Amino acid sequence: MSIFSKIAAGEIPSYKVAEDAGHFAFLDINPMAPGHTLVIPRREVDYLFDLSSDEYAELMEFARKVAIKMKKALPCKRIGVAVLGMEVPHAHIHLVPLQSEADMDFRAPKLSLAAEEMKRIADAIAQA
Repeated sequence: MSIFSKIAAGEIPSYKVAEDAGHFAFLDINPMAPGHTLVIPRREVDYLFDLSSDEYAELMEFARKVAIKMKKALPCKRIGVAVLGMEVPHAHIHLVPLQSEADMDFRAPKLSLAAEEMKRIADAIAQA
């Protein structure tokens, strides 16, 4: 079971943003920007393009709904979308609040936010 499956199952604590029967969204604990969110299918699949066409479409629709909430809750110009899939063997989508394209540099140092700030951000997105 991947770390993301354990997070979605509630075995590992997370800052949950949204969920439904097939998907889970939570704040990245090493964000590129405040509100950086990971969106996963609950079914553990290593590679995004190994999802069935229906699963892929449902995941993208769920991510779209989360991005809309993020845009309402966070001060940003856009929500950037990235799929890398190199660091955890569980398909996932990065949603990153952006002021400019430079904000989505995966090589840049990550932020370290206090737990209270992470909770505040997660709650704001969830309630948007």
